[in-house]
Amino acid sequence: MKKIIFLLICYLLAANVFAASSTQKIEKITQFYGERAGKRATAWRALIKNSQHLTERQKLNATNTFFNQFFFISDQKLWGKEDYWATPYEFIGAGAGDCEDFSIAKYKMLLKLGIDDNKLRLVYVKALKLNQFHMVVAYYPKPSAIPLILDNLKGDILPATQRNDLLPIYSFNGSKLWLMKQKGQEQIAGKASRLSLWNDLRSRSQKIKLNQPLNIY
Repeated sequence: MKKIIFLLICYLLAANVFAASSTQKIEKITQFYGERAGKRATAWRALIKNSQHLTERQKLNATNTFFNQFFFISDQKLWGKEDYWATPYEFIGAGAGDCEDFSIAKYKMLLKLGIDDNKLRLVYVKALKLNQFHMVVAYYPKPSAIPLILDNLKGDILPATQRNDLLPIYSFNGSKLWLMKQKGQEQIAGKASRLSLWNDLRSRSQKIKLNQPLNIY
């Protein structure tokens, strides 16, 4: 009985710490980016809190729908840089971003919703119809399953077999990096830490370091 009470107290303390931490992050986003950004951050936190009980497919839908409301804009126009991977805090603060920002925010939210990192990958592809490089999120319900694709170009979450407009190049998650080979085969190419932009983003996320975009939407 004492052990149960002790665990309950630990749970409540952890919940209070999480709530306080989330509130501080929202306040920081609001102060840095303005009231509209603060409202987006509040809605994001509420969605995470209210989606914990959903099935994994429902979590995918909620995440994809929420972030696909944001504006698409190039890094050059938003950050004044050729290539910049924004943290979810920066993406929510700006209210806009490019395909990497959409995908990274979705990936991070799915982790917060309790989906195992082994089921998720950020996939760098070539969007054939647009003839440009692009990034999406892949969700694998099982290791050998055909992944579902979360994409800001299309609102519907579709199996990869129905996305013939995308040509995979490489993929990664929190720990590993995969390179695509011929006929859809892939091989592990090492750790995700080989990607400098990924390392920089993770460092800024941990420190909640915010950068100011040229415009806020």
